[in-house]
Amino acid sequence: MAEDWDRESEIREAQYITPKCGIIYVLTIWMSSNMACLKLGSRADVFKKQGQDWYCTTGLPSDITVTVGEQSFHLHKFPLLSKSGLLEQCIREKIENGEDSCVVDLSDIPGGAKAFELAAKFCYGVKFEMTSSNVVHLRCAADYLKMTEEIAEGNLIAQTENFLTQTVLRSWKDSIKALLACDDILDLAEKLQIVKRCIDSIATKSCTDPDLFGWPVAQYGGPMQSPGGSVLWNGISTGARPRNSSPDWWYDDVSCLSLPLYKKLISAMEYRGINQDIIVGSLNHYAKRRLPGLNRRKSISDVSSCLSMSSLTSIPSEEEQKYLLEEIDRLLPFQRGVTSCKLLFGLLRTAIILKASPSCVSNLERRIGMQLDKATLEDLLIPNISESVETLYDVDCVHRILDHFLAMDQETGGASPGLGEDAQMLASPSLMPITMVAKLIDGYLAEVAPDVNLKLPKFRSLAAAIPDYARPIDDGLYRAIDIYLKAHPYLSESDKEELCRVMDCQKLSLEACTHAAQNERLPLRVIVQVLFFEQLQLRSSIAECLMVSENLEGGSRQLMPTTSGEQYRPGWPLASRENQALREGMDNMKQRVSDLEKECSTMRDEIERLGRSQSTGKSRFSLAGVKPQICSTKEAIPTATTARSEEKLAAVKGDTTPRLKLSRHKKLSIEA
Repeated sequence: MAEDWDRESEIREAQYITPKCGIIYVLTIWMSSNMACLKLGSRADVFKKQGQDWYCTTGLPSDITVTVGEQSFHLHKFPLLSKSGLLEQCIREKIENGEDSCVVDLSDIPGGAKAFELAAKFCYGVKFEMTSSNVVHLRCAADYLKMTEEIAEGNLIAQTENFLTQTVLRSWKDSIKALLACDDILDLAEKLQIVKRCIDSIATKSCTDPDLFGWPVAQYGGPMQSPGGSVLWNGISTGARPRNSSPDWWYDDVSCLSLPLYKKLISAMEYRGINQDIIVGSLNHYAKRRLPGLNRRKSISDVSSCLSMSSLTSIPSEEEQKYLLEEIDRLLPFQRGVTSCKLLFGLLRTAIILKASPSCVSNLERRIGMQLDKATLEDLLIPNISESVETLYDVDCVHRILDHFLAMDQETGGASPGLGEDAQMLASPSLMPITMVAKLIDGYLAEVAPDVNLKLPKFRSLAAAIPDYARPIDDGLYRAIDIYLKAHPYLSESDKEELCRVMDCQKLSLEACTHAAQNERLPLRVIVQVLFFEQLQLRSSIAECLMVSENLEGGSRQLMPTTSGEQYRPGWPLASRENQALREGMDNMKQRVSDLEKECSTMRDEIERLGRSQSTGKSRFSLAGVKPQICSTKEAIPTATTARSEEKLAAVKGDTTPRLKLSRHKKLSIEA
């Protein structure tokens, strides 16, 4: 035993020693490459293999041949009869039938030739090691051979059961290895409750601190350490390093399980009430290890680590990957916020590539739609692999996801914004998600707009799907429309006007209005609307500035120094002069607005006169579609009132710009 202790670095926990086994149990159970091992038998190995034949070199001629598949075992009847009820029955039948040669076929024994070899060594009392990797096959083979206590005391069934219960199931890694061994003989292992016991052990330990099992006994609140930092067991350095546990410490270990066993394990964990976030994290790790398509957006280091993990097992075929993805979709909890959007979008892309079932794709789209406000623009850029559609990105898929989100938002009451007395939306937490989604979709529209194969109805339908109240400002939508018009110069004037109807010119900021007024790609009718609403914004700004000026002037009158010796505050004369200058600026601005209104009215009359002169009788530039709405300055210009006032005053000082804009479009209309 001394050499065993010399070549091993980790010893089984002392707390697993039972009074019945005593010190003998400690000496016979040790860790071989982190694997529990029980040594059985005392005789030297007398089994020799020649080709496909096994011989027992005891000096006595063989009187029975057992065939297991392509291998033959030339053995003796007595050692087998004393341990196996099945072989005893087979030999008795051979003798009763008067057969001279005794050949028994056991090709259907669980575990195959390797399991029978170990069972035969047990019958002969030959030394061999029972480990967590072969104990399941030995237990099933012992049940098949009927090696019960009725045949012999301390038979193989009892030995394997004790080793499973006392050693394997108490260790995390040994339970994993035993469960892995159940794959080949799953039906019989389930019948003998081996699978259930292993899964129960793993599920229980997965929600427990790993330092509490599979490691030396904790003393004084933690494992004892040597000066070098390794864990001590009874004062002996084991070479093991203490680990910092985290909730995901077990993900990598269970990801090596086959899908049927992994599904059973996840079900057992859910039954025990393990946090859904932890289960989703395990599903994410399992999927990334077995679905190569999920790793396409990872960094080089992450991809290399995934490849090293996948090299341990063969990469599944496309059919296997499709089945695995559909099963993972069924295992994922159907709950908002539990599964990350990146995982869901990765599964959706992979499902589209693998051509998974429509129900699987629809479920993933519905899951994403439930939390679309948490997605990013990069997530939405799903490549289009359909042969019937030539667009670069799958716009239809994003439209379906948006429909799921809007349906959910409608059910939760998020589609009914409250309105104040001034017809402005009241701030509400329920409006935040849909506002974020509106901004996300506007960014997506700007990203897909340069695609020349993207048809106008599809682009317009996605843009119009967002409710009006979800966009406090339409600058993002205007940018997307401008990019689309630039990439599709062949659009007719009517198509351009139809597309621009999705945009509300009243919600454009001053910067967007300035750009739109000079944008030659926009229809003239839209430009006139922009200028019209820009005037309304200017009037609203003037009204607010006057209100501020009157308030400041009223306050200054109350605090001016008096002859009766009332309080005097320095600086108020300067404030009065500034207010006077502000009032003069307001008067000039009023006059400028009046001039702009007259010029706009003149231009409207000229446009209507030109429209009536056309033979069709329809006015191309009619302003009938323009609703006389008053733009809310708070919605359109989200800046401070004082800053707006200063900006308007600056515009008045350089009063050539607005007149130039109107004159240019007036000239265009006359030439047309």
